[in-house]
Amino acid sequence: MLHTENFRTGLIGHKLSHSFSPEIHSYLADYEYKLYEMEENEVAEFLKNCPLDALNVTIPYKKTVMPFLDYISETVQKIGSVNTIVKRKDGLYGYNTDYYGFSYMVQKSGIEIKDKKVLVLGSGGASLTVKTVLSDMDAKEIITVSRSGENNYENIHIHADADVIVNTTPVGMFPNNGIAPVDLRIFKKLSGVLDLIYNPSVTRLLYDAEKLGIPHINGLTMLSAQAKKACELFLGTEIEKDPTTEIVKNIEKRLKNIVLVGMPGSGKSTAGKLLSEKLSKAFIDTDEIIIKNSAMPIPEIFSLYGEDEFRKRETEAAKEAGKTSGSVIATGGGIITREENYYPLHQNSYIIWLRRDTSLLPTDGRPISQQNDINELYKKRAPLYEKFSDAKVEVSDNPKITVQRIIDAIRMR
Repeated sequence: MLHTENFRTGLIGHKLSHSFSPEIHSYLADYEYKLYEMEENEVAEFLKNCPLDALNVTIPYKKTVMPFLDYISETVQKIGSVNTIVKRKDGLYGYNTDYYGFSYMVQKSGIEIKDKKVLVLGSGGASLTVKTVLSDMDAKEIITVSRSGENNYENIHIHADADVIVNTTPVGMFPNNGIAPVDLRIFKKLSGVLDLIYNPSVTRLLYDAEKLGIPHINGLTMLSAQAKKACELFLGTEIEKDPTTEIVKNIEKRLKNIVLVGMPGSGKSTAGKLLSEKLSKAFIDTDEIIIKNSAMPIPEIFSLYGEDEFRKRETEAAKEAGKTSGSVIATGGGIITREENYYPLHQNSYIIWLRRDTSLLPTDGRPISQQNDINELYKKRAPLYEKFSDAKVEVSDNPKITVQRIIDAIRMR
């Protein structure tokens, strides 16, 4: 970490409540880094009397700031947007570190760009940077897809021969999780998908790529790499040992949910509450979400509406819980019986299967367990738990031991 004294930095933008930038910069240096939300008509006055030594700029002001700068780099001139400003004695200097960040992201992904046909989804400021990098990497053809341009989402099938797709749009970004901008199944030659979104960790687009076995990467690597380059410009020095991989790993570890699946009565709620306390994470129980949203206990839902209706409500609870970050989530025993529940739980999480001897599973207050032979039920569900989970943990009679086993299983990933 670089050490500074009385050096003030920050980020300006319109909506910044979900920004990871302060955390990323805290790994790089000990300068002050604050968030400054503002309206467009406030940008000029802020820069005129800039209270910061250096700053980052995010959407929608990457072009807005340009007329108020005294110097812009060659990269900025080529791209047409600024995301980093440094205040010097002779004025404000503008740079674009997103270029470095996206270049780093591509290289980290291992996805080949040279001589490839690339579709860039979106025509906003981020796409300008992406297209410049792709051109410099000798892409054979770069097609911009927008809602109303010559190449749009209605006629995207004419580019079904694309090799790589880069998403620069906010489609699928929190809180609108679960939406993909395009159907990847029409692209038969696809060899890579890059999504600039980093919340959720696995967007629907990346999940579709995952299912199809296509190499893919989210935008957290780009965000962290561009921050490293911005820090170097802020302080006028080079960070010798690249910390980007470590930063990404640390942030992902903090943001990942821990989802507990397993048979009814396997101790998911008990272990989950203890785990949340130990790791200082919020605790969420999907059954409690269902009860709250339905205003009635689960046995009553089964009695009045049947299992199918309960499962629909359970899916909605999975979507609600899965959008969160950094939580411990206990689920109902049958959540794995519907395939559509996998993505909401997988998008931001480690999924842990808690296994417990069926002879020790209680059935009180559990309609499905009471209506079925517990061993037969386990036999049906075990392959589904296996399919859903990233790791298996044997449940101990001592919940503290179970919690430690969960932590150990995650550390091994």
